Amino acid sequence: MTAAERTRSVPHHDDDQVVTSCGRRIAVHCLQLAPAERPIKRVTLNVGQDRDGEHGTWAALTADEARDLARLLLRHAELAESGG
Repeated sequence: MTAAERTRSVPHHDDDQVVTSCGRRIAVHCLQLAPAERPIKRVTLNVGQDRDGEHGTWAALTADEARDLARLLLRHAELAESGG
């Protein structure tokens, strides 16, 4: 099995990313690693460069970690909207 066959990114769409008001593109994808003994799946979060070229970063999260992050984002979005 080749490296390309062992690692693949699930096809993604334009709605899998958002561009922030500061110009950073944040993309969310599913990554699958397929070692012979046990496949590994992760949700990847790629935060791109800002308008001034400041480097971005990325993270690979388990499904549970991605859900925890989603809960935190939603909670803080509500706080930001309510002024809390």
